[in-house]
Amino acid sequence: MAYFFEEPSHTFSEYLLVPGYSSADCIPANVNLQTPVVKFKKGEKPALSMNIPLVSAVMQSVSDDKLAIALAKEGGISFIYGSQTIENQAAMVARVKGYKAGFVTSDSNVSPNSTLQDVLNLKEKTGHSTIAVTQDGTPNSKLEGIITSRDFRVGHADMNAKVSEYMTPFAELITGKDGITLSEANELIWKHKLNSLPIIDEAGKLKYMVFRKDYASHEEHPLELLDSQHRYIVGAGINTRDYMERVPALLEAGVDIMTLDSSEGFTEWQRRALQDIHAKWPNAKVGAGNVVDADGFKFLADAGADFVKIGIGGGSICITREQKGIGRGQATATIEVAKARDEYYAKTGIYIPICSDGGIVHDYHMTLALAMGADFVMLGRYFARFDESPTNKLIVNGNYVKEYWGEGSNRARNWQRYDMGGASKLSFEEGVDSYVPYAGSLHDNVSMSMSKIRHTMCNCGAVTIPELQEKAKITLVSQASINEGSAHDVIVRNTSLRAE
Repeated sequence: MAYFFEEPSHTFSEYLLVPGYSSADCIPANVNLQTPVVKFKKGEKPALSMNIPLVSAVMQSVSDDKLAIALAKEGGISFIYGSQTIENQAAMVARVKGYKAGFVTSDSNVSPNSTLQDVLNLKEKTGHSTIAVTQDGTPNSKLEGIITSRDFRVGHADMNAKVSEYMTPFAELITGKDGITLSEANELIWKHKLNSLPIIDEAGKLKYMVFRKDYASHEEHPLELLDSQHRYIVGAGINTRDYMERVPALLEAGVDIMTLDSSEGFTEWQRRALQDIHAKWPNAKVGAGNVVDADGFKFLADAGADFVKIGIGGGSICITREQKGIGRGQATATIEVAKARDEYYAKTGIYIPICSDGGIVHDYHMTLALAMGADFVMLGRYFARFDESPTNKLIVNGNYVKEYWGEGSNRARNWQRYDMGGASKLSFEEGVDSYVPYAGSLHDNVSMSMSKIRHTMCNCGAVTIPELQEKAKITLVSQASINEGSAHDVIVRNTSLRAE
């Protein structure tokens, strides 16, 4: 006879946090949102942590290299989507790792024999007025000089004149040596009143450019997530079919963390993938999932998962529940898996972080997920709304929107994510193609969301995520309570801004 759960499963919207005592030290400025990403032994530190508890979903419409850089600047990790060729995914990872915080590979370059008209054309194309002059006009050849829009006057200079006649030659440049820190580069910029500083190697070849404005941006992101070489941390999604070819390419590109991307992770395929990967690349970090109960967690923990993702059918574009009738309310799934994680830790001394993936509608749902035991949350719709996501911004019914589609939709056709060991095809849709309201920049929105989490944690008397999980008081609410929590019995003034 089938097993029946006695209690219904619940969503985040059915819960509220009950405030606790807030001491004088419990202020938002003192809240630390650092959280572990990979498993670690009791008494040790995890090999990888984040400074905010957010990761972006493994989706075509969410996670590419541009969003990965933007999220790493805020302190989180993006998992670049795997439903593309191995070469393209590895190239995205490489671009993130090549984007050293504050150190920019020059994308505006000419040779000494180029003309001033070439400089103008390049400026129009890139929007950059500072252009490196290299031996052959490529980003990493020998630096010969710098030319800017201030070095010649349009309408007076001959546009066919050579760049070498107007550029500031190498002998007159202030440069930095490869290996210099961002702080040291900034000191040179301020000392010599520069707008940019070329970084060269021992052979005089251009490596990077450091711009005054980029350092200001660096100061705006105090939580940026960097590796030991000051490169941004980045993740990638993999599947259970081509992992033996995909993983080495991603590791070669510099990926920091990977996750098996599947709608259902309680499978022999995930066990085999985890064991194969860790046997050949013992230092590789690989998460697994998704699961919704204690049995699923224990299975993946024993298989060697570095973290475990929770959630089936709770995503805004996911229709797995209505197509197949499987899944569980995201709050209930998170609570049960967190309990299993704690029991596993008490028994083995190994702490395996868990990630709540899906079901997040409002910002306070993030705080609830953390209070219920999640170490971090994975978001798709949330990030798809921002400038940095890879989709098009459109106007629909007079409002700006961005495209957003599921990996199980006909548009993505990511059959590997729903692979049950059968034919190599998507048998039916488990995701939809949709739009989400455009929300602006990632930085502005993530800053606001993290501010809400910090304030709510203080209401609960906690300044760290583990403390929140220990002190939080959580209550189920009735439908009447949910209605009471929104504006009611008034006529709300429409203060929303229309995009023009």
